[in-house]
Parts: sequence; structure tokens; C-alpha cells
Amino acid sequence: MFTGTFTDNRQRAEKIMDIVAIIPSRYGSTRFEGKPLALIAGKPMIRMVYERAKQAEGMTKVVVATDDQRIFDVVRDFGGNVVMTLGENRSGTDRVAETAEKMGLKLDDIVVNVQGDQPLIDPRCLDEVVEPLKSEPRNPEFEMSTLAFKIVNKDEITNPKDVKVVFDASGNALYFSRSPIPFRRDDSACSDIYKHLGIYAYTRRFLETFRKLPSGRLESVEKLEQLRALEYGHKIRVVVTEYDSPEVDLPEDIEKVLRVKG
Repeated sequence: MFTGTFTDNRQRAEKIMDIVAIIPSRYGSTRFEGKPLALIAGKPMIRMVYERAKQAEGMTKVVVATDDQRIFDVVRDFGGNVVMTLGENRSGTDRVAETAEKMGLKLDDIVVNVQGDQPLIDPRCLDEVVEPLKSEPRNPEFEMSTLAFKIVNKDEITNPKDVKVVFDASGNALYFSRSPIPFRRDDSACSDIYKHLGIYAYTRRFLETFRKLPSGRLESVEKLEQLRALEYGHKIRVVVTEYDSPEVDLPEDIEKVLRVKG
């Protein structure tokens, strides 16, 4: 089920590929039920994310993907594009893959997975995360990229809700964890620690590969869907951004977002 016209952000000439932002959004949450519809400064959080994604220069389309009629109706009422998905998707990426299929996107199109609980996401992040996938000819080494931010708030290093990432000299992810990585064995050791922002870009082709992979062992332990790709030998290119994007995990996080928003 789909509503909306998928109007382009701008008049555009014929292009080789589309770059589509999809915001997976579900109502159920053990820690914060109904989170996408929580009001922030009088506006549903899902609308804030949608409107910021629309401001990204490189996005040709933006759509919300949900399995809940309440979210569907809210997005439709504010004039947004929305797709109704199945309820049994294993992760947000699986929901994004289903939506890309329903939209009939081409295998070479780029899909950006935008987290629906980051109401202050900087639109420039979306343009940054797709850059590794836009090179022509396309680098065959990877078909997935994501964002990292150098941690400045030391509390985020040990907080399990803030996922950490380490990457190799080429910028490919080595591991994602809720634990501090790398672990500083000696107090004298100095190393920047990076937070994973949870924004992904992939080709539609890779999304089809991803959704067919069995759930990974590490994915199940850490509850991190991106580990599925690493466990089955797929590379993820990490882009370091200077724009942080605080998440809303609990009702009290809304007050923190309001303070940042000013």
C-alpha cells in the first residue's frame, strides 16, 4: 500500500540512478512505544526526520516505510510519501529492502536508510553517506556505506545504547559493538573512538543480497543488523562526518533533543 506522488526534490534531467531516502518506522518498542509519533516542539518526530531528509541536496525521493496504520495516516496527513510494509521484517534494513522492491527501484539505484529516531539529523549527512557509492565506475569492493562521528562526550564511550565502530586504513568497517572499541588496555594509549550514527546507504542490488542472508550470530548477540553484512564477508565503507545526530531511545531523550534544538 502506497500513498504519495514521489515528487522529486527538484526538476532533474535524465539520470543513471535515483538516490532514495527511506525511513523505516514502527510503532512498537519495548522502551518507548509509539516513538515515531511522539511530539517534539508540537511536531511528530517522524515528520521532523522526513522534513530534514527532504532538505538533502542529493535525494531524489523520500519515503516512510511502516507496518502501522497510525504512522501511515500521520505521514499521509502531512503530505509525505509512505509505503505500508509487512510486519515480520527482521530489521529496519529488511523493511527498507521490501520498500525498495515495492517502489520498483533499479538495481543500481542508491537507497539511504534514515533512522526515524534522529529528529535533528543534518541533511548534509545523507549526501555524505552516498558519496562512496556514486563513483563511476563504481568500486566493486563494497555496495554499502555508513556514518561515524568522533566521540566528544565521554559518557557515550561506555553507554551501550551508543554503538561504536572501528575501521581499517581504507575506511572499511572491522566491527561494530555496544562495548567500547578499541579497548584501551593502557592508560597511556591514545586513540579516537567513533560512534556509529546508524545511517546507511546501499545499492538496491545489495539490499536484495542482504535480505536473503540468514540472521548472523553476532547480529543476534549485539542486536546490530549491520553485523549481518560483516559476518557474511561483505564490506561496509565508513564515512566520518562532523555532524552528530542524537537519537531518541527513551521519553526523557526528548528533553535532551529540545535543549540541542534550542
